[in-house]
Amino acid sequence: MSCPFFALDGVRLDYCYTPWQIVRSATGHMFRKSIVFARLLLVLFLAGGCLMLRSDTSPGLTGRRSMRSLPRTTLWVWERPEDLSRIDSQTTAIAYLDQTIEVGSQVISAPRRQAMVFPAAAVRIAVVRIEVKPGTDLAGADGQGMAEEAAQLVLKSAAQPGISALQIDFDATRSQRGFYRRLLGSVRRGMRADIPLSMTALASWCSGDDWIGSLPVDEAVPMFFRMEPDRGRAAANRPEFRIREPLCETSIGVSTREGWPDGMAGKRIYVFADRGWGADMAVLAERRLP
Repeated sequence: MSCPFFALDGVRLDYCYTPWQIVRSATGHMFRKSIVFARLLLVLFLAGGCLMLRSDTSPGLTGRRSMRSLPRTTLWVWERPEDLSRIDSQTTAIAYLDQTIEVGSQVISAPRRQAMVFPAAAVRIAVVRIEVKPGTDLAGADGQGMAEEAAQLVLKSAAQPGISALQIDFDATRSQRGFYRRLLGSVRRGMRADIPLSMTALASWCSGDDWIGSLPVDEAVPMFFRMEPDRGRAAANRPEFRIREPLCETSIGVSTREGWPDGMAGKRIYVFADRGWGADMAVLAERRLP
């Protein structure tokens, strides 16, 4: 049997029994009751359909589905010349530093200066690093203006042709969290809805600190290597670094030459090359990611 359907924004809603079929099939005393029943069905159908459309097309859910579709292994490509021409584009993506934004008396962008080589088919994630000069006050109206100015610079990376996601790397202090939240909100609103938004995260943000749960991002990547300030206090497998934040549960960040935490199996893994990929690609191959 062929069922009628409605399609809106790429969502197809099929149903085989419409309120109008019920009305047409009713006779006599049941006709009036069928009309009431049909109206009730129509209200329920429209309400359910609207809920389906709102949830299925929300940027967060769309982005999270998109992140899951990316290769499981992602190589962080920082500010050094790199030749990644031999990576397998089916299994490995690259997250390359596209620009560094410095926030101080002015908001300044420093674009990537080092060349990198990669396969044309490689899945690419543009990464924006944010740094705040010591003594910069990000509270109040000035902080709001700087957050918006920085967000506009970040959106230039989000508009890079061919990228599959955008990632922001910022070790925000407690006093800088309001600035970061405003920046992420502006970036998410200015991005295409089908581009996922990722962020790196201190291990503490994913364990005992719950401030990132409401941020408009599709994933938070907990970093378990020396560049992450919290690692100076305890090893990755200590209870204080147990992942409790849902945004942090699907991915993890490690380095090529440091110890890896437990629980990496099944997650999307970002890998930082301690000595550059020219020296560390063989190290990664020998260690074998779980």
